[in-house]
Amino acid sequence: MSPRIVLPLCFAVLAWAAPLHVQQAGFKPGADGLPVGWRTWAARPEIAPRTFVDLVHYRNAPGSLAISGNTNAAEYGGWEYAAAGVQPGKWYRFVAYYRAEGIQDERRQVVSRLDWTKADGTRTGQPDYVYAAERTGEWTRVSLDAPAPEYAASVKLQLYLQNAPYATIWWDDISLEEISAPGARPVRVASINLRPRDTHSAEQSVNEFLAVIRKSVANADVILLPEGITVVGTGKHYPDVSESIPGPTTERLAQVAREKHAYIVAGIYEREGAAIYNTAVLIDRAGRFIGKYRKVYLPREEIEGGLTPGNDYPVFRTDFGKVGMMICWDLQYADPARALALRGAEVILMPIWGGIRLSNLYHGPHRRVAGHHARARHGGDSHHRPQPPLRG
Repeated sequence: MSPRIVLPLCFAVLAWAAPLHVQQAGFKPGADGLPVGWRTWAARPEIAPRTFVDLVHYRNAPGSLAISGNTNAAEYGGWEYAAAGVQPGKWYRFVAYYRAEGIQDERRQVVSRLDWTKADGTRTGQPDYVYAAERTGEWTRVSLDAPAPEYAASVKLQLYLQNAPYATIWWDDISLEEISAPGARPVRVASINLRPRDTHSAEQSVNEFLAVIRKSVANADVILLPEGITVVGTGKHYPDVSESIPGPTTERLAQVAREKHAYIVAGIYEREGAAIYNTAVLIDRAGRFIGKYRKVYLPREEIEGGLTPGNDYPVFRTDFGKVGMMICWDLQYADPARALALRGAEVILMPIWGGIRLSNLYHGPHRRVAGHHARARHGGDSHHRPQPPLRG
């Protein structure tokens, strides 16, 4: 084979192997009204939104991809861009910015996803929906890190508006690039299964939990205690054991956290004014109080006992990843885990009094609520193991 043939072939191989990098901004309409490489999509013409390049609304350079609901309550569709050069098993990071007006529910009506395709154009795997969102001024940044599925050769970047008749959304600064596969982050969770009896005081019940930790736990990253450690075994009522947070119980937990160099999650009863909450606390390895979660879904007994529900699903950053918390009865509803996942939680830690096994529950219709996230829970009445991440 002559050098004149070999050299072009070498360049072709190098070009094919180059990491994928897509950067789209400053959109300009072509003769057909579409930017180069972009097309519009809707399942049916009668539900197609109005799509156009807007030279007035943009982030940095003139020109954004606009979608209008066009007063059509049935509208669903928007913009698509096909990026070739995807390799199965490689990881890719998608980032885009949007600005919206007239949206009632951004989480539901603003849709962005990666739709993976084979070399013949047919779908492979399932689309990955972009869920991580962060507001930056008037714009919202959405992002997703995802691996290309088996047989993937290209991916469609899909930017849609869904059932928002009076809304307009502008997309800008859209990118897709190959990234290194995320490294393993092993986390060792020690779940303490204990039900103190006849302690007659919150202090003594907590003493029993701390004694088990000191005796039995070694080399854990997280120590997960059950719900209501200050009331179990005491025979007392919620008002009798409620306390401020931070308070005396968190101080005692902090001491053990420092001794074991581990995070601690535990359920205690919190008083704030007239309200008493069923609260999970998070303490870091240095004994610092990081934050708390107030149980949102209270069972009948807790309502009748005078507890007040919480109203938020906070997420906390640790040295191994983002953590969210749930408590017991929250598991009966989809929105706690969904809200934590949307806020970036990678692990959900759940103090619990007792109940059915997670493995039984997640074989049913609730299986998708936690997506790719890991969950660990502790029960005072029954034995449970941390559950593996679910593939939605």
